[in-house]
Amino acid sequence: MKKRGSYSRDKYGRSSSQQSSTCRWNRRRSSNERYGVETSHSRQSSDSSTGAFSSASSSNSSSSVPELPGFYFDPEKNRYFRLLPGHNNCNPLTREIIQQKERESRRLQLLEEEYTHRKKTTRIGLNPLPLLNKRQLGLLCSTSYCRLVHELRVNCMQRQKVEIQSPDSSVVGTDHFKLIVADTARERVFTVNDVEHGGCKYGIINLSGLGTKALTVEMYDNLYFTNRKVNSVCWASLTHPDSHVLLCLMGIAETPGCASLLPASLFSNTRPAGDQPGMLCSFKISTAWSCAWCLNSQANNCFSTGLSRRVLITNAVTGHRQTFGTNSDVLAQQFATQTPLLFNGCRSGEVFAIDLRQRNRKGQGWKATRLFHDSAVTSVRVLQNEQHLMAADMSGKIKLWDLRANKCVKQYEGHNNEYANLPLHIHEEEGLLIAVGQDCYTRIWSLCDTHLLRTIPSPYPSSKEDIPSVVFSSHLGGLRGVPGLLLAVRQDLYFFSYKLSLH
Repeated sequence: MKKRGSYSRDKYGRSSSQQSSTCRWNRRRSSNERYGVETSHSRQSSDSSTGAFSSASSSNSSSSVPELPGFYFDPEKNRYFRLLPGHNNCNPLTREIIQQKERESRRLQLLEEEYTHRKKTTRIGLNPLPLLNKRQLGLLCSTSYCRLVHELRVNCMQRQKVEIQSPDSSVVGTDHFKLIVADTARERVFTVNDVEHGGCKYGIINLSGLGTKALTVEMYDNLYFTNRKVNSVCWASLTHPDSHVLLCLMGIAETPGCASLLPASLFSNTRPAGDQPGMLCSFKISTAWSCAWCLNSQANNCFSTGLSRRVLITNAVTGHRQTFGTNSDVLAQQFATQTPLLFNGCRSGEVFAIDLRQRNRKGQGWKATRLFHDSAVTSVRVLQNEQHLMAADMSGKIKLWDLRANKCVKQYEGHNNEYANLPLHIHEEEGLLIAVGQDCYTRIWSLCDTHLLRTIPSPYPSSKEDIPSVVFSSHLGGLRGVPGLLLAVRQDLYFFSYKLSLH
């Protein structure tokens, strides 16, 4: 057979040397396009991405830039960067850093919109004058009108920083807020603060100053503090409404965990005139993940603690205990008020109810209701009619369950959670659901139709150590208080107030 010469031609008439030079040129052009040499195609992708820092996948799809394994395309600099593993490098570029930069850019954008009051209505036609006209014409019932007005005002809330005053001025603003919990009347807020040397300290904030122009609140702390982690907190009505605070403390080393009842009167200037110091008691228990106080008359003076693979119900006066074995850790609890039922959320994703009148606790027959999530349940809230229950889990799902049919009837989208034990806040009078995600965003939904009404960014960069804690009410500070949202993050307290007028 005759060998092909070095100058043999293909079917298009090109020699092999021309083909090789053409291939080299194509490879060089491909390399230039990959590493930032401007071409007409890359200039178009850069122009389309100017002014926003979106995620790598979304920016690549929007500008038609191919995604290369191990590389990240920066639309601002119009070039690819190598993704480094994150070790043995002075300034590594990793996906975590990229995602953090994207989140911070998004947060700053939302803060700018709030600062310039560029808020858009969350619904078509949700404006003050059309609402008022529909109400006057009888096209809206009073319940629907009040709910829509709350939605409108929540969308227009403006952030203001609150000045915290204390008899001991040296401690104000030095410790970070970890948790705030309001009492039933929304007159006081119990606070848990992290201290520098480790552990937590407690305090009570009086909210009566929120109605003044100065926006000041008074904080009273006490010498009571602990070097142990506080897993759960709730108000307790032992001698009178909200007379005590129930805390679950985690055990460390050889010190076991405990559930403590602290009288609110221990904190300075919070005790009414003539009121005597209340009972202070502590119950040694193993690690408790959650707690709840019972307001049902059939289980008077009782509280519950969710432990590892069991539920412990204790009478705070007599010390009598009831134990219910479970198959998983109990992370969330709440008592019903009309019926003697205790609802529990487990790490396994199960939600079940305990009938306190049940005598036989063998097997699983004592479980009055059983619901299931795909991830660990972090919060359960019983609605006022006690026919529906709201539950949130560690996959970010928030579901409304019909307890009569054991069926999920609504789901609220947008919540962010991966592994944190985050609470839900339900306000049926206003028709609102509020939750703070692990991404540090506070989200407000319409309780009626699951519509996401507003997303509030944290004043500080997102951090899993600085997740805000919130309290919302239409009467913060008591019956004659002001409506709005109270947000605590780091050492600061912020108040998102309603506008005085809708016009």
